[in-house]
Amino acid sequence: MTAIVQTKGLEKRYGEVHAVRGVSFEIAAGSCIGLLGPNGAGKTTTMRMLLGLTRPSAGDVRVFGAPIAALGRGFRTRIGLVPQDDNLDPDLSVRQNLEVYGRYFGIPAGTLATRVPQLLAFMQLEERGAAKVMQLSGGMKRRLIIARSLIADPELIVLDEPTTGLDPQARVLIWRRLLDLKRQGKTLLLTTHYMDEAQRLCDRIIVIDGGRVLDEGTPRELIARHVAGHVFEIAKPVPADLLPEGLEREDIGDSLLVYTADPHALRDRLPAEIEYVHRVANLEDVFLRLTGRRLREA
Repeated sequence: MTAIVQTKGLEKRYGEVHAVRGVSFEIAAGSCIGLLGPNGAGKTTTMRMLLGLTRPSAGDVRVFGAPIAALGRGFRTRIGLVPQDDNLDPDLSVRQNLEVYGRYFGIPAGTLATRVPQLLAFMQLEERGAAKVMQLSGGMKRRLIIARSLIADPELIVLDEPTTGLDPQARVLIWRRLLDLKRQGKTLLLTTHYMDEAQRLCDRIIVIDGGRVLDEGTPRELIARHVAGHVFEIAKPVPADLLPEGLEREDIGDSLLVYTADPHALRDRLPAEIEYVHRVANLEDVFLRLTGRRLREA
């Protein structure tokens, strides 16, 4: 498949701070890629370099086959951005936010007259077109920001934590719309702290920390590579001779996480008085195994 985005040896320094250290990856056309990492991992800096907002200290960034610095205004209309923060214009109505943004791209009024209602319907905001932004719920604002990112019919859509703080119903609606966009052939680059969101939406995951790519693959590949298929969370104390040798385990304080590919064999060993929770391994297990459990404040 054609690569929409290519980075090679991407570096960024801010004085003594080495924010990004040799990041290389590709994003295939029509795919959804998740860029995951804890706070301060280098995700935002990497995305800013991909968008041409920050100049790399070293390395190469190509978007649509050309160096990002060489992309003119026409090429930049092919990229839609969903920022993490709400930067809608509160003095304009829902419809006007889309119309004014469309004019920034030089989209003809006739085209906007057709496209704006289509986008409002796509994000289930058609009945809110005349409402002021301040009258919208948090979920409606996020849907409007996504609609705004689509106003120029971009090929690449960059979404920075698009569902943070939303209730489950709003998150599911946005998930459905992002999957619709992928089926239309759009390319999506997503950052999120919701591992279930990444696992559901992304074709491939890039895990970054300390400015470096720790691993890359499909959610299924990453789970198979870093954790066994099943996880048992066993309450302490756990008798020393209870668990067979060779099973990966992790002490998380008041319980022990045990990873196994054979849940039936392990369950048969656990006496009735031992409290435990058994579940299928997921992307959150991978994320924590790769990046650690230490709280990041930055």
